Amino acid sequence: MTSASVIGIAVILIVFAGPLSLALAGRSKATRASPAPDRVIAWNVRLTVMSALTYVIAFNLTFFIQELFLVLPKAFTPGLRPTLFHNNHIWEGSNPLASLFQGTGALATLLSGGLCARLFGRGVGRSVAQRLFLFWMAYSGVFMALPQIVIGALSDQSDIGMAMTYFGLGTTSKTLAALVALALIPLAAAWLGRLLFGQLGGPALCATPKGRQHFVLGAATVPALLALPLIVLFRIPREWIEVLLVPIAVSLVGVVWIQAGAWRSKGKAAGNDVVVGSLASPLVAVLGLLLIFQLLLRPGIRFY
Repeated sequence: MTSASVIGIAVILIVFAGPLSLALAGRSKATRASPAPDRVIAWNVRLTVMSALTYVIAFNLTFFIQELFLVLPKAFTPGLRPTLFHNNHIWEGSNPLASLFQGTGALATLLSGGLCARLFGRGVGRSVAQRLFLFWMAYSGVFMALPQIVIGALSDQSDIGMAMTYFGLGTTSKTLAALVALALIPLAAAWLGRLLFGQLGGPALCATPKGRQHFVLGAATVPALLALPLIVLFRIPREWIEVLLVPIAVSLVGVVWIQAGAWRSKGKAAGNDVVVGSLASPLVAVLGLLLIFQLLLRPGIRFY
């Protein structure tokens, strides 16, 4: 069996079969525990909209961090002349270190995600919008980085693939790196799910598996889907596979695990029910960031 086949099977198990099996197990357990119809749980529309807006901001800031840290090392490397765009970067010239620096973007997003997760878990952020922003920054950082390792093991022309080539990694090493990254996906999702309950989940709503599933649906899953059309606006113009595929992959690969495992989460719910503030500030932030992306970054900023 080839390396690509092994990775492909692992992707199917982790991205599709795993969360589906976990969700079905939760549904089966809920049915056995409570065969009677569940009471109707009110939908917090403001929380859903707030979460979608903060995800738009977090995704695009994280992507900017990735591209910025792909550019900065090249800017200080003799022979390289990089240019930063709103959805990409390019460089002129040559230097053997250029391949190595194709891995610094994913590393930066992973570190950013870990830092924001730590801040989120420690309760930093007074408002719901601030806490949602930290959650989505943590989510975007982690799940923008891990899939790139898998892609890097399959494609030498991808960012991480170039870095792997620089280090002289063979097929076995690349395959192991991809499998480790895939194994970390459900673990990271479970961790972020526990933090989400701990900082934003009301105790009354999250007291039951059904309530926890409902909470994640409104606080993370639906917002991630609602945010996609807005995220696309930040990325155009570019090839549609880049405009759509990256946001869809990042938005779904972790959220499906958080949603599927919500019923069994052991995260302690927040002490009080969340009170969502005004939607004006995150909406203004989204529009302001969009203008920066399309008016300032889209023409390109030269780092030479």
